[in-house]
Formats: sequence, structure tokens, C-alpha cells
Amino acid sequence: MDRFRTLTTAHIADACVRQGIPLRVAPPGLVGVSPGDRCAGRARPVRHAGSVDIYLEALESAEPGDVLVVDNAGRTDEACVGDLVALEVREAGLAGILIWGLHRDTADIRAIGLPVFSLGATPPGPTRVDERAPDALTAATIGAVTVTSADAVFADDDGALVVALDRVDEVLTTAEGIRDTERAQAERIAGGISLRQQVRFSSYLEARRSDGSLTFRQHLRMVGGEIEV
Repeated sequence: MDRFRTLTTAHIADACVRQGIPLRVAPPGLVGVSPGDRCAGRARPVRHAGSVDIYLEALESAEPGDVLVVDNAGRTDEACVGDLVALEVREAGLAGILIWGLHRDTADIRAIGLPVFSLGATPPGPTRVDERAPDALTAATIGAVTVTSADAVFADDDGALVVALDRVDEVLTTAEGIRDTERAQAERIAGGISLRQQVRFSSYLEARRSDGSLTFRQHLRMVGGEIEV
């Protein structure tokens, strides 16, 4: 999380592409309960089956800085996380909650201050208790993405994505380089040097006239641009 504070999920996504790592992105619509919510940490997966005790059990083995990843199958007929769970998770030192489903107690969750990401809110909680899946505490699904404790989660206003823990360091390092280049480019634009000038766009157009196979991405590689990866 310390390194992610000055990054965005867009930086992380671009870094994954740069490193040839398949993108594992939560579907659009999974957003923070409070604007500006952001979190990063090792995933602590949970498959919800209608009862809050699964969260308490997950917290027994969770570590500070983890992110609770809740799989409620994307259901929109019930909320599976409320204020008490958010408070318990905060007090356990976790970095946040990512829910493939809905939350409730929005005002209280905002007051608690824990970053919580979900598909939205609804008043009713679960009225069911289903049989717990064998992997209820080892794997969670967010859209088409399967998440385990061998993964890290990154989330902010743009959404959420998942990166294998053993690739996180290289992804963060690449993301930091992309961030620095983009910041420098933005400063130059503000100083009167257009982006077209910076990426030598007229040179690209001229080169493309003689080599129709040249792509803008290839050109950016040659001039050090970070607009596309």
C-alpha cells in the first residue's frame, strides 16, 4: 500500500501490459462506497453463503494489510456486508473490503472510514443460509476473475484489479516508471509543449507514410512515450 499511494490502478494495468502479465480486472461498476477510496494488499478471499460467521473465520487467519475479497456471486437482491463487518475488518487492521455483490449501512461505512468497494447498496441483508463451498476461505470470484491468497488486490476510483503476489514488485516498479514519465509529460503540456510535440507525432506520420506497418505504439517505444503501452 505504501508504494501504491502515489500510483493508480491505471498505472498498474499499464504495467501489467508492459510486463506481459494477463490483465485480471474486476468488471466495471465495482466502485468505492466513498469517493477517493483506495486500497492495496494481499487478498483474503471469502465465499459468502448467507451468514456473517464466514467473515469472522476469515479474520482469524488474516494479517494486517490484507484486503477481504467477498464473493457473493454478484447478487443484487441482498447486501452481504454492513457496518459491523466493516468495523470488525478495520479493527483487525485490514486495508479494505472488495465485494462482488452489494453492501448496506452506507452512511455508517463512510463514517468508519474503511475503503469498501462493491456493486452498490441495498437495504435488505441475506435471508438465506446456503451450504458453504469447500473453498469458501481459499478462493473468491470477482466477475470472471478468480482470487486466492496468492494474489494482491489494487483498487481506487477507476476500479479494481488483481496481480499475483510474486509479480507485484516488478509491476509496481514498472508502474512507478510509467507514472514518472506521464507526470513529466503533463508538466510539459502545462508549460506549453504539446503532447504531439513531445511524442514527435509529425515524425510518426511521416514515417508511417513510408512504412505502413509502423504502429503508434512502436513509435512511442522509440521516443520514450507512455501514452500507450
